[in-house]
Amino acid sequence: MIKGGAVYILTNSGNTTLYTGVTANLIKRLYENRNGIYAKSFTSKYALTKLVYYEVFLNIEDAIAREKQIKGGSRLKKENLIISINPNWYDLSKEVGAE
Repeated sequence: MIKGGAVYILTNSGNTTLYTGVTANLIKRLYENRNGIYAKSFTSKYALTKLVYYEVFLNIEDAIAREKQIKGGSRLKKENLIISINPNWYDLSKEVGAE
């Protein structure tokens, strides 16, 4: 069975810190981040709860490969990626059904 996945970028309210992650369940991961389920995580430490970018893949392997590609880029490249689909840096959580 092929299991899908998503790569995503979170930021805080001031858009000062970016986090790139990968998951098989984006809605669940957003819930975990917003509710501080993992209190010692990077996302909890920096209050990264705003979804500003995401891509969905048919299989998790492709999502993992894309995550590595994004993480390997500079902050400027990540900002340009976000701006390409979300120029105002809105929280896209409603778009994925996570709010």
